[in-house]
Amino acid sequence: MQHVTIPQDRIGVLVGQGGETMREIESKAEVRLDIDSETGSVAVESVGDPVQGLKGPDIVKAIGRGFRPEDALRLLEDDLMMFEIVDIDAVARNKNDLRRKKGRLIGEDGRTRELMEELTGASVVIYGTTLGIIGRPDEVEAVRRGAEMILDGAPHGSVYSFLERRRTEMKQNELSYHEFPG
Repeated sequence: MQHVTIPQDRIGVLVGQGGETMREIESKAEVRLDIDSETGSVAVESVGDPVQGLKGPDIVKAIGRGFRPEDALRLLEDDLMMFEIVDIDAVARNKNDLRRKKGRLIGEDGRTRELMEELTGASVVIYGTTLGIIGRPDEVEAVRRGAEMILDGAPHGSVYSFLERRRTEMKQNELSYHEFPG
Protein backbone atom coordinates (compact mmCIF):
# COMPACT_ATOMS: atom_id res chain seq x y z
CA MET A 1 0.00 0.00 0.00
CA GLN A 2 1.23 3.48 -0.89
CA HIS A 3 0.09 6.86 0.40
CA VAL A 4 -0.14 9.91 -1.84
CA THR A 5 -1.19 13.39 -0.73
CA ILE A 6 -2.94 15.65 -3.22
CA PRO A 7 -4.19 19.25 -2.90
CA GLN A 8 -7.72 19.70 -1.47
CA ASP A 9 -8.95 21.35 -4.66
CA ARG A 10 -8.10 18.19 -6.67
CA ILE A 11 -9.98 15.67 -4.50
CA GLY A 12 -13.27 16.29 -6.31
CA VAL A 13 -11.54 15.64 -9.65
CA LEU A 14 -10.07 12.37 -8.32
CA VAL A 15 -13.43 11.19 -6.98
CA GLY A 16 -15.50 12.44 -9.93
CA GLN A 17 -19.25 12.84 -10.12
CA GLY A 18 -20.85 10.21 -7.89
CA GLY A 19 -17.45 8.49 -7.46
CA GLU A 20 -17.30 7.66 -11.18
CA THR A 21 -13.65 8.66 -11.74
CA MET A 22 -12.47 6.87 -8.60
CA ARG A 23 -14.25 3.66 -9.69
CA GLU A 24 -12.74 3.91 -13.20
CA ILE A 25 -9.21 4.27 -11.78
CA GLU A 26 -9.80 1.38 -9.36
CA SER A 27 -11.08 -0.83 -12.17
CA LYS A 28 -8.46 0.00 -14.82
CA ALA A 29 -5.42 0.17 -12.50
CA GLU A 30 -6.62 -2.76 -10.35
CA VAL A 31 -6.26 -0.79 -7.12
CA ARG A 32 -8.43 0.29 -4.22
CA LEU A 33 -8.38 3.97 -3.28
CA ASP A 34 -9.11 5.17 0.25
CA ILE A 35 -9.43 8.97 0.11
CA ASP A 36 -9.33 11.19 3.19
CA SER A 37 -11.02 14.34 1.91
CA GLU A 38 -9.99 16.31 5.04
CA THR A 39 -6.23 15.85 4.54
CA GLY A 40 -5.96 14.98 0.85
CA SER A 41 -4.26 11.71 1.79
CA VAL A 42 -4.99 8.83 -0.59
CA ALA A 43 -4.11 5.23 0.26
CA VAL A 44 -3.52 3.24 -2.93
CA GLU A 45 -3.68 -0.54 -2.49
CA SER A 46 -3.01 -2.98 -5.32
CA VAL A 47 -5.81 -5.57 -5.56
CA GLY A 48 -5.08 -7.21 -8.92
CA ASP A 49 -2.21 -7.31 -11.38
CA PRO A 50 0.74 -5.93 -9.37
CA VAL A 51 2.30 -4.33 -12.47
CA GLN A 52 -0.92 -2.39 -13.18
CA GLY A 53 -1.18 -1.58 -9.47
CA LEU A 54 2.24 0.10 -9.54
CA LYS A 55 0.81 2.77 -11.84
CA GLY A 56 -2.02 3.59 -9.37
CA PRO A 57 -0.05 6.02 -7.19
CA ASP A 58 1.27 7.88 -10.27
CA ILE A 59 -2.27 8.21 -11.65
CA VAL A 60 -3.41 9.74 -8.34
CA LYS A 61 -0.32 12.03 -8.21
CA ALA A 62 -0.90 13.14 -11.82
CA ILE A 63 -4.51 14.10 -11.06
CA GLY A 64 -3.24 15.88 -7.94
CA ARG A 65 -0.78 17.83 -10.12
CA GLY A 66 -3.55 19.11 -12.41
CA PHE A 67 -4.00 16.42 -15.07
CA ARG A 68 -7.48 15.47 -16.23
CA PRO A 69 -8.31 11.87 -15.22
CA GLU A 70 -8.36 10.69 -18.87
CA ASP A 71 -4.79 12.04 -19.33
CA ALA A 72 -3.61 10.44 -16.08
CA LEU A 73 -5.07 7.10 -17.21
CA ARG A 74 -2.74 7.25 -20.26
CA LEU A 75 -0.15 5.87 -17.82
CA LEU A 76 -1.88 2.48 -18.26
CA GLU A 77 -1.56 2.50 -22.09
CA ASP A 78 1.70 0.58 -22.05
CA ASP A 79 4.67 -0.23 -19.80
CA LEU A 80 6.68 2.67 -21.23
CA MET A 81 4.30 5.45 -20.18
CA MET A 82 5.71 7.54 -17.35
CA PHE A 83 4.90 10.56 -15.20
CA GLU A 84 7.45 13.19 -14.25
CA ILE A 85 7.31 16.46 -12.35
CA VAL A 86 9.56 19.49 -12.88
CA ASP A 87 9.70 21.72 -9.79
CA ILE A 88 9.58 25.30 -11.08
CA ASP A 89 9.91 26.72 -7.57
CA ALA A 90 13.31 25.03 -7.15
CA VAL A 91 14.81 27.23 -9.89
CA ALA A 92 12.98 30.46 -8.99
CA ARG A 93 14.77 33.12 -6.94
CA ASN A 94 11.58 34.58 -5.44
CA LYS A 95 7.80 34.80 -5.94
CA ASN A 96 8.07 37.28 -8.86
CA ASP A 97 10.67 35.08 -10.58
CA LEU A 98 8.41 32.04 -10.05
CA ARG A 99 5.48 33.89 -11.63
CA ARG A 100 7.66 34.97 -14.59
CA LYS A 101 9.08 31.46 -15.15
CA LYS A 102 5.61 29.93 -14.95
CA GLY A 103 4.34 32.51 -17.43
CA ARG A 104 7.18 31.69 -19.85
CA LEU A 105 6.34 27.95 -19.64
CA ILE A 106 2.63 28.58 -20.22
CA GLY A 107 3.20 31.16 -22.96
CA GLU A 108 0.75 33.67 -24.36
CA ASP A 109 -2.76 32.16 -24.22
CA GLY A 110 -1.18 28.81 -23.24
CA ARG A 111 0.58 28.49 -26.59
CA THR A 112 4.00 27.36 -25.28
CA ARG A 113 2.47 24.58 -23.19
CA GLU A 114 0.31 23.53 -26.18
CA LEU A 115 3.32 23.46 -28.52
CA MET A 116 5.22 21.27 -26.04
CA GLU A 117 2.34 18.78 -26.26
CA GLU A 118 1.92 19.03 -30.05
CA LEU A 119 5.63 18.67 -30.83
CA THR A 120 6.32 15.78 -28.43
CA GLY A 121 3.06 13.82 -28.07
CA ALA A 122 3.28 14.09 -24.27
CA SER A 123 0.59 15.55 -22.02
CA VAL A 124 1.81 18.68 -20.21
CA VAL A 125 0.19 20.51 -17.27
CA ILE A 126 1.42 23.49 -15.29
CA TYR A 127 -0.21 23.57 -11.85
CA GLY A 128 0.91 25.38 -8.72
CA THR A 129 4.70 25.41 -8.77
CA THR A 130 5.18 22.34 -10.97
CA LEU A 131 5.18 21.26 -14.59
CA GLY A 132 3.83 17.72 -14.99
CA ILE A 133 4.57 15.48 -17.98
CA ILE A 134 2.93 12.19 -19.04
CA GLY A 135 4.32 10.31 -22.01
CA ARG A 136 6.85 7.79 -23.26
CA PRO A 137 10.47 8.27 -22.08
CA ASP A 138 11.68 10.14 -25.19
CA GLU A 139 8.60 12.42 -25.11
CA VAL A 140 9.04 13.17 -21.40
CA GLU A 141 12.75 13.82 -21.88
CA ALA A 142 12.08 16.24 -24.77
CA VAL A 143 9.51 18.23 -22.74
CA ARG A 144 11.79 18.28 -19.67
CA ARG A 145 14.76 19.54 -21.73
CA GLY A 146 12.57 22.16 -23.45
CA ALA A 147 11.18 23.32 -20.10
CA GLU A 148 14.69 23.53 -18.63
CA MET A 149 15.77 25.66 -21.61
CA ILE A 150 12.83 28.03 -21.03
CA LEU A 151 13.52 28.16 -17.28
CA ASP A 152 17.18 28.98 -18.05
CA GLY A 153 16.01 31.94 -20.16
CA ALA A 154 16.38 30.55 -23.69
CA PRO A 155 14.30 32.33 -26.35
CA HIS A 156 11.03 30.53 -27.11
CA GLY A 157 11.97 30.20 -30.80
CA SER A 158 15.12 28.24 -29.90
CA VAL A 159 13.08 25.90 -27.70
CA TYR A 160 10.48 25.34 -30.43
CA SER A 161 13.28 24.55 -32.92
CA PHE A 162 14.78 22.07 -30.43
CA LEU A 163 11.38 20.40 -29.93
CA GLU A 164 10.79 20.21 -33.70
CA ARG A 165 14.19 18.50 -34.14
CA ARG A 166 13.38 16.07 -31.31
CA ARG A 167 9.99 15.31 -32.92
CA THR A 168 11.73 14.46 -36.21
CA GLU A 169 14.25 12.23 -34.35
CA MET A 170 11.45 10.47 -32.44
CA LYS A 171 9.54 9.81 -35.68
CA GLN A 172 12.68 8.43 -37.36
CA ASN A 173 13.41 6.20 -34.35
CA GLU A 174 9.82 4.94 -34.41
CA LEU A 175 10.03 4.18 -38.14
CA SER A 176 13.34 2.34 -37.85
CA TYR A 177 11.97 0.35 -34.89
CA HIS A 178 8.94 -0.76 -36.93
CA GLU A 179 11.12 -1.66 -39.93
CA PHE A 180 13.65 -3.61 -37.87
CA PRO A 181 11.98 -4.63 -34.59
CA GLY A 182 14.07 -6.09 -31.80
